[in-house]
Amino acid sequence: MRTPMIVANWKMHKTSVEAAQFIQALLSKDLNSERDIAVCGPFTTLTILQQQFDDSNIFYGSQNMHWEESGAYTGEISTSMLLEVGCQIVILGHSERRQYFNETDDTVNKKVKAALETMLTPIICVGETLELRKNEKTLEHVTSQVKAALVGVDKNDYTKLVFAYEPIWAIGTGETATAGQAQEVHAAIRKIVGDDTRILYGGSVKPDNISELMQQPDIDGALVGGASLEVETFAEIINYK
Repeated sequence: MRTPMIVANWKMHKTSVEAAQFIQALLSKDLNSERDIAVCGPFTTLTILQQQFDDSNIFYGSQNMHWEESGAYTGEISTSMLLEVGCQIVILGHSERRQYFNETDDTVNKKVKAALETMLTPIICVGETLELRKNEKTLEHVTSQVKAALVGVDKNDYTKLVFAYEPIWAIGTGETATAGQAQEVHAAIRKIVGDDTRILYGGSVKPDNISELMQQPDIDGALVGGASLEVETFAEIINYK
């Protein structure tokens, strides 16, 4: 049985003070304890997440990392640095990283393998552009990304991974894939990764669409962007019916 997982991706939002205020408010809520809850914040908030979540059952982590353990990589951060502040998860290959910072299938694969060598759980993002969807290339593109991320990864380690399907055309646009569209892609990913690997949906997840998405057999949770910035909306998503 795959435990539902709801992950906040704050992107480039929240100072340390704002992060602390958010977390205190979130911890005051009555949250469904049968779901894994996680927050991925900017690097500058990670020590705050560590302090605030220390005695809670909420996970936290980073939005990116480098595959090397150290070196001349100005502006980057390593697995050991993330582990030092207690991170348990890391988002890899988000579409914005691919679009703006030249992330490739190859660098995502390197990061996946580096994360697996540590205690970090990688959340691997895959997804298609609107052009690819219009040209009926969605499944071909997404499955290619999934397979590329898994090059050199032992199948026994698939259960240590989390995938997130995020249709690029739905991120931050207010558009959302229908539950049927999302399920179709999740089912295609499932054929590759197996029954025990969690697959999240990301792409304008909101309180009013999370329940229908979670009713789909292969959708195991959500990677939440804009709606994770407000405590009330994020709590509603966590407590979906």
